Amino acid sequence: MRLLHTMLRVGDLERSLAFYTQVMGMTLLRRKDYPGGRFTLAFVGYGSEQDHSVLELTHNWDTSSYEIGDAYGHIALGVDDIYATCERINGQGGKVVREPGPMKHGSTVIAFVQDPDGYKVELIQMSSRADAAA
Repeated sequence: MRLLHTMLRVGDLERSLAFYTQVMGMTLLRRKDYPGGRFTLAFVGYGSEQDHSVLELTHNWDTSSYEIGDAYGHIALGVDDIYATCERINGQGGKVVREPGPMKHGSTVIAFVQDPDGYKVELIQMSSRADAAA
C-alpha cells in the first residue's frame, strides 16, 4: 500500500491552482469537470501519480468557501532550503504565517504557509529533519 492523495475542498479553483503551481511549484497533473455532479477535480504534485503522493483539489461549483474545522492539521512538504523557499513564497504573494525556525521542543526547522482557502502547509527543512533523527 501507499498514500495516493490528500483532498482539499477549495472555493476558487483557479486561485488555488495558481497558488499550488506558481507559488508552491507543483505541476497540474490532471483536471476533470463533472457537470452532472457540479464539481471539478484537479490533481497537483511534484511528480507523477505513479510515483508520488499528490494533492486533489475539489471545487464544488456552488460553494465559494468552507470552514476549515478544528480536526484539520496541515499538509507537510520537505524542502532543501527553507529560508530561500519562504523568501520566494513571500515574493510571489504567498502568505508565510510562521517564519522558519526550530520547532517547539525540538531542532527540526519548520515554517508554515497558508493557502488562499486558509489551509496550512508546513515546510520542513530536510537537512534538519535528518539531523534530528540521528
